[in-house]
Amino acid sequence: MTDRFKAILISRDEEKRQSVAVTELTEADLMDGDVTIAVEASTVNYKDGLAITGKSPVVRRFPLVPGIDFAGTVLSSSHPDWKAGDKVILNGWGTGETHHGAYAGRSRVKGDWLVPLPAGMSVFDAMSVGTAGYTAMLSVMALERHGITPDRGPIVVTGAAGGVGSVAIAILSKLGYHVIASTGRVSEEAYLKELGAAEIISRDELSGPAKPLAKERWAGGVDAVGSHTLANVLSMTSYGGAIAACGLAQGMDLPTSVAPFILRGVSLLGIDSVMAPKALRLEAWKRIGTDLDHAKLSAISTRIGFDGIIDAAKAIIDGRIRGRVVIDMADAK
Repeated sequence: MTDRFKAILISRDEEKRQSVAVTELTEADLMDGDVTIAVEASTVNYKDGLAITGKSPVVRRFPLVPGIDFAGTVLSSSHPDWKAGDKVILNGWGTGETHHGAYAGRSRVKGDWLVPLPAGMSVFDAMSVGTAGYTAMLSVMALERHGITPDRGPIVVTGAAGGVGSVAIAILSKLGYHVIASTGRVSEEAYLKELGAAEIISRDELSGPAKPLAKERWAGGVDAVGSHTLANVLSMTSYGGAIAACGLAQGMDLPTSVAPFILRGVSLLGIDSVMAPKALRLEAWKRIGTDLDHAKLSAISTRIGFDGIIDAAKAIIDGRIRGRVVIDMADAK
């Protein structure tokens, strides 16, 4: 491992025009933290696509290395929980937003932000799950806490062919739920059924303006889309059901009424993966180790090299990515 390593750097000029470039950094360029990690694998999430393309103000400090999650090996540590050689995962905590993120050969972060790589998982397995899959697991756990068990009825998953949706389907189906997958890509029907979806519906059924209440179709759901889609999903949720909201692919707005909440007792469960407390993270990754069929990770994920990150970021915003994109960071070292 050389003293210098590759990184993607997002900069902004005096007129606030954003630019993205591949550069070289040294450890002296890294930000404050008590653990330094050799980044071995990362991934491209929708949020990373927004950051690199500038479609949304994800990056709030310039210049900045994007990338909201990684897996790798500890090089040095002054944190009591970690020592050189430990395999670790990082999701969120402002990396790729206000703190240098994953798209560099090395990273320095706070040890409290890290969780151990689950036994039996490689760094590439972990990034096949990544923040999208970890968010999906948090969503499933929230539904369970609300009492949405398989016997309550079907579960809808929106944005089904995306990262959150793909992992959510795989987890929910293994747990015994009847999963209805909503997608705008009908060509992905075989893929979604391979993951465990029992039914496929077109996103067109959910993407237009919603009625205050519609026919009850599901007991719960995982929504990564927001806007009209989430409004429709809520209007079709059965009495006492719940929807876990974790994304905004269609928009941040929620054009709905109070009808589902006060006439059917529906609950909207907000899912935040960025600042989730460590105990919840540890539980989620433990559950990923047991409740996700790891044999499905190869179907969910595609592997690219460091040089493919920028193109993949553009593709995920354009809706041209299926499942998860895993980055082998070997070329960044």
